[in-house]
Amino acid sequence: MSTDSRPAAFFQLLDYVEAELGFATSYYDDAYLDRRVSSRMRRSGAEDYAEYHELLRSDEDERTALLDAFSVNVTSFFRNPEVWEEIRSVLRALSAEHDRPAVWSAACSDGREPYSLAMLSLDDPEVEADRVAITATDIDPEILAAAREGVYENTRTTDIGEQLAPLDDYERYVERDGERFSVTDPVKELVSFESHDLINGDPKSNFDLVVCRNLFIYIDTEHKLPILETVSKSLSRGGYLVIGKTETLPEPLKPAFEPVVRRLRIYKKTGNVRLD
Repeated sequence: MSTDSRPAAFFQLLDYVEAELGFATSYYDDAYLDRRVSSRMRRSGAEDYAEYHELLRSDEDERTALLDAFSVNVTSFFRNPEVWEEIRSVLRALSAEHDRPAVWSAACSDGREPYSLAMLSLDDPEVEADRVAITATDIDPEILAAAREGVYENTRTTDIGEQLAPLDDYERYVERDGERFSVTDPVKELVSFESHDLINGDPKSNFDLVVCRNLFIYIDTEHKLPILETVSKSLSRGGYLVIGKTETLPEPLKPAFEPVVRRLRIYKKTGNVRLD
């Protein structure tokens, strides 16, 4: 249990969420959880943690709303374009080396990351896109359903056309209807969506590239290693791992990897993952 200055009622609420709602709050940073809980408290009119706790017990809609708020769904197409230029190089190398490169977008949120991978594969003449298999996973069934639809909207601060600027001709990959964009079928056909829990789920296997970016900034420090261990064990030897630019590879995992572009947090797996 955390020893910070938050009141006991906050941690009692988290215990309820973990035990009764099945969301592993103990794996997440307390400050992150508090921001999401406080946001729901403001929206629901609850005056304090205890009152909000009682609301959760009696209101199924609010329980659903809180679980949605806990889900990490901040994303964009081609987030950090310089990283994607290096991912382009990785896809080229994998296309040359493998008959069917297997790619995993872990914690894929609303689908923009795996669709970025698919668009990049289709856009680059050195990548044989029809042989690239992209698996995209998330824990949230509703966000997965939205990702499968592949429909996105411009906002006051976000223009999808600008996000797709790394592509030579982004209009090949989306159909525009006013301020709404739909991903085209050739892009969707490269991506398979499925549910997976990075915290409690088993490793996958034989992936040549795993992209798991900007998840660990929300995860409690002691749980980052087991999650990254799951991700690392899912990679074939010689496979590539991409994490967020502000994230770091834990010391126990570093012997199994060599940096490809250290500054951009792109690594190549060169050994087995062994933890004492």
